[in-house]
Amino acid sequence: MDEIGDILKKLDKAPTKDTNSDNRPDESESVEVDCDRCSDLGWYTDDVAIDHPDFGRFVICDCQQNNLDEHDNSQLIRYSNLGYLVRFNFESFLPEYSSVPDIQSLIKNAKEAAIEYTTSPRGWLVLVGPHGSGKTHLSAAIANQCIQNGHIAIYIDVPDLMDHLRNSFSPDTAYSYSEMFDRVRNTPLLILDDLGSAYPTPWALEKLQQILNHRFNAELPTVIATSQELSSLDSYIRSRLKAKPLSKIVRLKPSDIGFGLGIIPKDLQDRMSIDSFTIPGEGLTSKEKASLKLAREVSKTYASYPDGWLTLSGSTGVGKTHLAVAIGSQRIREGDDVFFAFVPDLLDYLRSSYTPNSAIRYDEVFERIRNAGVLILDDLGQERGGPWAEEKLYQLLVHRHNLKLPTIITTLDDFTGELGPIRSRAADKAVGYVLNIISKDFRRRDNQ
Repeated sequence: MDEIGDILKKLDKAPTKDTNSDNRPDESESVEVDCDRCSDLGWYTDDVAIDHPDFGRFVICDCQQNNLDEHDNSQLIRYSNLGYLVRFNFESFLPEYSSVPDIQSLIKNAKEAAIEYTTSPRGWLVLVGPHGSGKTHLSAAIANQCIQNGHIAIYIDVPDLMDHLRNSFSPDTAYSYSEMFDRVRNTPLLILDDLGSAYPTPWALEKLQQILNHRFNAELPTVIATSQELSSLDSYIRSRLKAKPLSKIVRLKPSDIGFGLGIIPKDLQDRMSIDSFTIPGEGLTSKEKASLKLAREVSKTYASYPDGWLTLSGSTGVGKTHLAVAIGSQRIREGDDVFFAFVPDLLDYLRSSYTPNSAIRYDEVFERIRNAGVLILDDLGQERGGPWAEEKLYQLLVHRHNLKLPTIITTLDDFTGELGPIRSRAADKAVGYVLNIISKDFRRRDNQ
């Protein structure tokens, strides 16, 4: 039940039939009405006893409520700043078809996560993907669906937001800076598109930090779309976007850099999980069984709480890559930025990025790998040697060692004897854990 003041305010702002007594027909006239309940007045009072709490209260009739809902919805759309994006919805979300199973799966998961978010907008949803992957469509679809559900939402492109804030300082603007800034900071649902496309000035970065920090502290529902890898964003903003459990990161495309580097192929993700890392009941010594069981349990714990480094060492075929892939796959499902690479291939790619016709610059590739959310280096130590390769690996691992960034290494090295500058960091107990897996070769055993 609405109070009469609220009802009259709604009726004042909605197109209703004229209820002025001067315009009412004479009682002797026969008048047809469309609504028998309210006689086309738009409101009525319930026929209840005088001592009933609802006695004398005006109720908006269903015939009028539909008009009010349409009016309120149009008001919300104007407030949302969606403009021509009102045409975007989940039914029309048909991104360019891809035959790559990894991409198909990511797009499907992203759409499901966006739909789920609209049912009860809570926390932060971060959509990550390159230009053309469908981030804007999904962001606008979230806004449109939430508005249909009666929620207030603001959708805005980050560069446009910065322009609006700058323009609000103009003396002839229709709104003040404080009004604009407060509206964005406190709106019930904020949807920011194209985050990280440009931070032209320290002022703009500072304003964005203030907005996100305020919404982070207040845990206000926020949707953010970015084409940048999270590792390349401002560290302060990145820490907010990756904060669990408030924020959920959803990817629309694998985070590769070309030639398959960076991604874990879907067939490997499907085959190599913690659960599928089985320990045979026969053919192994008790020491080998204990080693494999420990490796599985350590990997399972690390997959749930990646902290520091985990180095899996052992001979060929003991399951090092299987466990590394299983950890990476779980972190991908959790929304982490995972970069997976076979070390010899990675060094070959870094060398090729020096060539004049390379599609991507070396410094961009190297920075991407250095700051990956979770870095998996498979078969470290099998790369072709040389001062250049040694120097690049040293630079990469020193950076991640100093920051204690989650890093998984598989290697044939048993870490006996004198340790070089790279191996000494992998073996540093203050940063990580070296797990030496003792077992027979899985591949040879399976083929016997």
